Amino acid sequence: MYKTRDKIKWIWTNMEGFHAIYILGMIGTVIYNVLQLVVPFFSGKMIDMYLTGEDAVYNMEHHRNFFFILLGVMVGATFLRTIIVYVSCMAYEKGSQKVLYKVRSFLFEKILRQDMRFYSKYRTGDLMTRVTGDLDAVRHMIAWVIRAVIESFSLVMATAVYFFIMDWRVALAILSISPVIAIIIAQFKKHVAPRHKMLRERLAELNTDAQENIAGNRVVKAFAREEYEKEKFDKSSRAYAEQNEKTALTWLSYFPYVETLANMLPSILLLTGGIFMIAGTMTMGEYVAFSGLTWAISNPMRQVGNVMNEFQRFQAASDKVLEIYYSEATITDRPDAKDLTERFQGEIVFDHVSFAYPDEEAVAPVLRDISFTIKPGETLAIMGETGCGKTSLIQLIPRFYDPYEGRILIDGEDIKSFKLTDLRHQIGLATQDVLLYSDTIDGNIAYGDVDMPEKDVLKYAKYSAANGFIKAMPEGYDTIIGERGVGLSGGQKQRISLARALAIRPSILILDDTTSAVDLETEKQIQEGLANLDFPCTKIMIAQRISTTKNADHIMILKDGKILEMGNHEELIRQNGYYADLVRLQLGEEVLASMLAGKEGK
Repeated sequence: MYKTRDKIKWIWTNMEGFHAIYILGMIGTVIYNVLQLVVPFFSGKMIDMYLTGEDAVYNMEHHRNFFFILLGVMVGATFLRTIIVYVSCMAYEKGSQKVLYKVRSFLFEKILRQDMRFYSKYRTGDLMTRVTGDLDAVRHMIAWVIRAVIESFSLVMATAVYFFIMDWRVALAILSISPVIAIIIAQFKKHVAPRHKMLRERLAELNTDAQENIAGNRVVKAFAREEYEKEKFDKSSRAYAEQNEKTALTWLSYFPYVETLANMLPSILLLTGGIFMIAGTMTMGEYVAFSGLTWAISNPMRQVGNVMNEFQRFQAASDKVLEIYYSEATITDRPDAKDLTERFQGEIVFDHVSFAYPDEEAVAPVLRDISFTIKPGETLAIMGETGCGKTSLIQLIPRFYDPYEGRILIDGEDIKSFKLTDLRHQIGLATQDVLLYSDTIDGNIAYGDVDMPEKDVLKYAKYSAANGFIKAMPEGYDTIIGERGVGLSGGQKQRISLARALAIRPSILILDDTTSAVDLETEKQIQEGLANLDFPCTKIMIAQRISTTKNADHIMILKDGKILEMGNHEELIRQNGYYADLVRLQLGEEVLASMLAGKEGK
């Protein structure tokens, strides 16, 4: 929970470059509210001098020009006030839009640079709410709430001073209800603050439900769960609507008391003013001036509830924004991290590495005392049962996570000694769960290098056996694919993903079951392409097919987070363990027997 003064300081810091304009807007707000006194003041003077005063007839006959001067001053003040209001509102809007743009850009960059632990903590819909609805509440605070507070305060203060100058007794009578208003608003704030926080949570849940269903529309349709998801969304929508109504009704339950007190002002003025006029201590002009300015006290009274309501909305929203704004990734560059000026040779060493997902180290480590070495240009295939730690292992190399014990070395250097950007620029990654962007096929392949020549895009597509089906598409490489690759088969998406990983010419290529959705003939083409790359590359691949792993320099079998077997195809066959069982399962007992007898070549 951040204090209000910290939030205001944060807003002011992000308004850098627009401070002068915003201050000009605040000064303008004070000036145009002080100018509100001009018309009632001169109206009272005109009434006393030209209508009800003892010298009214004389003044009208001999000082008529002064009447028009007063009238001109009133009209001029009105026009001047209109201009200042416009300039002030523009200044507030400029400042609010500046902060909105700056903070939204900062938040987006902050979210992009967070680690995997962050994404496991926050839901997508919640993050979307923070960079949209919550930030709009911050903008509204700058553009309207602050202006309304300054406007109400300056108007009430200027009017109160004017009232006391004219007649302190009437001023005290009119302002006597202010403490009662303050008590009511304090009670309102106490009740509405938690409701705004709950309203914000309901909105985040609504956005999350919408985002998940839109992203997972294929699953919904596959299981014919449209009605179920509709009911689920309706439930979230109803909860948000009910909370919104409850929050809005909070002020409405207090509004009658404030409105009653505000409407009492004319009655108080009529009573006290009438008494003083009868006693001859107040003129008609002074009474008219008081009467013409009672709205300057009553309107802020009516407005204070709306201001407090919006302020509490800002409080709830800004807490969520600041939580992300000041969040820090746990995986960052070390102070002594060095720049990479050369390409990796590609040697990878795991030195007694143990790993568990954050906050789970004491529960069940995912990887335990993993040690192995891969020479530059070699290929490591990783196999094992589901949940044995295969994906967790490869995620440690680009530092998506850090091990809690042991070291990972590339070319003899701890990967923590490299800057994250430099490290990841040299690692190509293609996963089984492919994310493609709503762009052309060319744009998706060249994602890592937007200036890549078309001939290079074509080359990497050939390496991944994607060129054939791409050329057969209506617009070839310029074909626009839908969000997440809608319209493409699983195997087609995997091949485009592989081409994208190859296109950055990585020193280390990591493939997470990338060929699981392709047929054996296509897989053979991909293996041939990977074996004939025109750049040196160390490859690590998670695979389940013997046809994919048998040509690897090293095959690692993981079980329960430990290395169960390690060797090449022939060595593991001779061990007659887990790998041999996989060969038996996939290729048959006879093939395994031939291999064991040395009759089966690679």
